[in-house]
Amino acid sequence: MQKVYLDSAATTQVREGVIAKMQDALANFYGNPSSTHSFGRSAKTQIEKARKTIAKQLNASPSEIIFTSGGTEADNMILRCGVRDLKVKNLITSKIEHHAVLHTVEQLEKEYDIKVSYVDLNECGTPSLESLEDLLKNNPEKTLVSLMHVNNEIGNMIDIDAFADKCKEYDALFHSDTVQSIGHWEWDVQKTKADFLTAAAHKFHGPKGIGFAFIRKNIPIKQMICGGEQERGFRAGTEPFHNIVGLEEAFISAYDNLEKERAYVTELKEYFMQELEKALPGVKFNGTCGNMEKSTYTLVNACLPLSAEKGALLLFQLDIKGIACSKGSACQSGSSAGSHVLNEILSEEDSQKPSVRFSFSHYNTKEEMDYVVSCLKEFAES
Repeated sequence: MQKVYLDSAATTQVREGVIAKMQDALANFYGNPSSTHSFGRSAKTQIEKARKTIAKQLNASPSEIIFTSGGTEADNMILRCGVRDLKVKNLITSKIEHHAVLHTVEQLEKEYDIKVSYVDLNECGTPSLESLEDLLKNNPEKTLVSLMHVNNEIGNMIDIDAFADKCKEYDALFHSDTVQSIGHWEWDVQKTKADFLTAAAHKFHGPKGIGFAFIRKNIPIKQMICGGEQERGFRAGTEPFHNIVGLEEAFISAYDNLEKERAYVTELKEYFMQELEKALPGVKFNGTCGNMEKSTYTLVNACLPLSAEKGALLLFQLDIKGIACSKGSACQSGSSAGSHVLNEILSEEDSQKPSVRFSFSHYNTKEEMDYVVSCLKEFAES
């Protein structure tokens, strides 16, 4: 049985160089970064080096990079502190955001006297810039907009510069969950006027449990986790030094190899879609993932021409064949309600068919794509 991993949108295989860096950190840099002796200073120096590395690539200031446990914590911190510290009275988002945003917004609506609005989606599930402008016009109080750059289930991309500029036009703060795009796309925060961005190392071949928030300078938010003065007072707690070193190595490797790996994965995605269309006439690609200009190159969400009965067994059958993929975000795998993203965009007819997310990395091959397509065809014809 072959083993084929096509769930890189959930988490990625860790690069060997990242593992080596982390092992070295665990073995040789075990001092507490807050300690003043040489052991602590050595670890602290490496942390600040990692911060500078990330900031330079994003064209940010090192002080604007705050290490977190991942994208979920970073999203929570930004949204919660925005309401608490910046006196935000209006939150604008979309109904296809990651639950790290949606559930936080729902809680904030209950806890604080704020208004929550949702931008309209076009027929493919992409947030509408015109709808955002209408909402901004009608929300004169302090507003925070949260819209993800790349949707983690269907791959849709927004024109993030246009959305950030529109928020600036109406003096609104703009946050984007960029967990699926940092490490996969170039960034220049002097050009993209977002106030807040979030990232997770495990989405670009780094370790789990570490990420960062970009918080533009002079935005006066306070810490969400109280305790010590780590992370310039933004986030208390002893820094996970080995994870930060792993994040830095993964980040460097992602951008050093970006053009080559993006070209390779793009070709792989195009090949997979072509072969899938040949093998399963009637297959549809959800959202804009079938359009290489309007979606990320890292994933395909396919609505397969199978009955609901067959669809219920599909992931189980693929797993038996050694194929890893998913119906949606791994974070909601225990939910019986299905994908909230697909529920927003699919017709009643298509919602009865199985939709599967296949997500790729440079570790995948065309031979693996052939194997997956052949297994899908075999299952469809059985």
